[in-house]
Formats: sequence, structure tokens, C-alpha cells
Amino acid sequence: MGGCAGRRLSDSEGEEANPAVRPPPQDRQGTHWKNAVGFWFLGLCNNFSYVVMLSAAHDILSHQRAPGNQSHVDPDPTPTSHNSSSRFDCNSVSTAAVLLADILPTLVIKLLAPLGLHLLPYSPRVLTSGVCAAGSFILVAFSHSVGISLCGVVLASISSGLGEVTFLSLTAFYPRAVISWWSSGTGGAGLLGALSYLGLTQAGLSPQHTLLSMLGIPALLLASYFLLLTSPGPQDPGGEGEADTAARQPLINSEAPEWKPGSSSHLSLQERWTVFKGLLCYIVPLVLVYFAEYFINQGLTSSEHREFAMATTCISDTLGISLSGLLALPLHDFLCQLS
Repeated sequence: MGGCAGRRLSDSEGEEANPAVRPPPQDRQGTHWKNAVGFWFLGLCNNFSYVVMLSAAHDILSHQRAPGNQSHVDPDPTPTSHNSSSRFDCNSVSTAAVLLADILPTLVIKLLAPLGLHLLPYSPRVLTSGVCAAGSFILVAFSHSVGISLCGVVLASISSGLGEVTFLSLTAFYPRAVISWWSSGTGGAGLLGALSYLGLTQAGLSPQHTLLSMLGIPALLLASYFLLLTSPGPQDPGGEGEADTAARQPLINSEAPEWKPGSSSHLSLQERWTVFKGLLCYIVPLVLVYFAEYFINQGLTSSEHREFAMATTCISDTLGISLSGLLALPLHDFLCQLS
């Protein structure tokens, strides 16, 4: 039953999937684990390039690879400090520049996604995310300047932002347990991404070869989506029994008709704004949490609003991280001027 989830959803938009007969219990159990593992890998792979770029921030800004030099390290091993009198190890540009390059494109994508991203089928979105992730590793690995490296970081940000909006929207068509698996995967990316870059470089591998060795991650993302995920089952989008569904109270009151995959594409701008206002009580605290962490997210809404809500609420972490990066730039310069 493996294959493209987006294609089986009629690429999320414009068509209704034909009702299917529920699989036998043993098959449903196997399907559950395939989807759970699939979303764990999607969470891991989607955030991996973002984490690696932050881990490589100091290398990106401290060194420029001269032509013919296979290392990202200058022939002169002595770093040039922004202020030689400072007690801090300073770059000429704050590493917050990498943070902003790694988060602002994601912020733009998440801000614009509710306006029209749903019109683009799922499959092209996932392919674009995978290609951008691979391109980010290649561009930074072979870069000769900080500017080109930052362009590679921007590609990683596009990949992460587009992927997060896409995969969180996709969870609306699967049992709600997959959200926990997705979140676990993104948490694993934070740990494995940082440790893999640090471990490989400390083991003697050059930053260039370290980044190139991570090209398997985008391939794993595409394989998880196209080969591992199974059909979400349109007759039971949430994957819940009648008793469980009745026990869940909507966080946003609505008298809307029965929900079908892709129905969020028919929401008017006024409806989208109404849903967004109802989500502010969840968005604002998340912004504060991620702002404090750098200087997770789910909208449960009666069911036709679920896909749109999942794609919208994920702006919380990105906005908090963006604000922290903006404030870190002047803070970096202030600290580096201290004697």
C-alpha cells in the first residue's frame, strides 16, 4: 500500500477520494506503524538541514574556502577576531546572521502559506523541499564565500519551512498519534543534526565532506513520503472511533458540514481569518516559548478547519526564533566591543 500520499489524496486539492473498505485489523496495525515511522522520519529529515546549518554557523562565517582547497578552513589557522580587545570569540559577522538566514525564509513561507499554498499539490511541495535540502548541503560545501554559504542556508530554510507546513497539513488526514511521532522526529533532528556535524568534524572530516555526507537525509525524506506513508483512509480522516470523536470537544466552535480531504481549499478569506484569530491563544504562548529558548504545535478545530489550522499554527516557533535572531545581532556587536 506504499506510495505517494499526496497523489492518493488527489494531491490534497480539487478531487474527492473514492471511499475504500476498511482494512482488516491486522493490516490496520501494520498501517499504523508504517505511518508512525514515516512521520518520525519526515520530522527528523525536515529539520535536519536547519539544525546542521546552525551547527556549522561558526565555520560558515569564520572561514572561506580558497580555490583548490578541499577544506573549509583557511590555510592560516588563526581566526581573525572582530575586536581583538574583546574577551569573546567574535566573527566579523554575528552567527545570528546564519540564524536569520536559516529562519526568515521559513517565516515568510509560513506567513504566506495560508493564503494559497494549499492550491499546490502535496507531491511537488515535498519534491521541492527535498531538492532545496540537498542543494543547501551542496552549495555550502562548495562555497568560496560567506555570501554564497548564506544562500545555501536560505535553501535549507526554504526546505524546512515548506516541509513543515506541508507535513503538518498532511497529519490532518491521519490518526492524531502521528503528530507525536512527527514531533519526536523534529526533536531527534535537533540532537542528531548537531551531534553528527560535531562528531564528524571532530573525527577529522572536513566541513565540506561532512556536509556532503549528509546528502542521504533529503533522499530519506523523499523515500519516507513516497514509499512509507500509506493511504490515510478518507472515511475516517482522524483515525478515531465514534466514542473517541464524541469525547473530543472542538477548540473552535463551528457548525460546518462534513469534512473531506482538501476541503480547506474552499474556505473563504473571512473563514481563514476567523480560524486564525481562534488560534492566537495557542500561537502567542508558543512564540514566547521559542523566543526564550533561542534569546510543538497543533490546532485541534469540529474537522474541516483542521488542515488549515495545522499549517497556520506552526508559525509560532518561527516567529519566536526570528525575533531572537534580530535581537542577537546588536547584542553580538555590543558584547564584542566590551574589553
